[in-house]
Amino acid sequence: MIIDNRGLEPPQPMMRTLAALENLGENEVLTIINDRRPMFLYEQLEELGYKNRTEQQNDGSYKIEIFR
Repeated sequence: MIIDNRGLEPPQPMMRTLAALENLGENEVLTIINDRRPMFLYEQLEELGYKNRTEQQNDGSYKIEIFR
């Protein structure tokens, strides 16, 4: 599943991401694309037991893959 959060103001990207995680299966990966690095989201992911890979894109946005 991919969610494009570009162009949204906080806290919308985090709210959309956390809502999508509720439906994420055990072996699935949620990919989000944000305008900025989601610093507060990382804390939430750690508390919920998720791991992530973050990669800055050529356009300055960030692609974050979230998984268990």
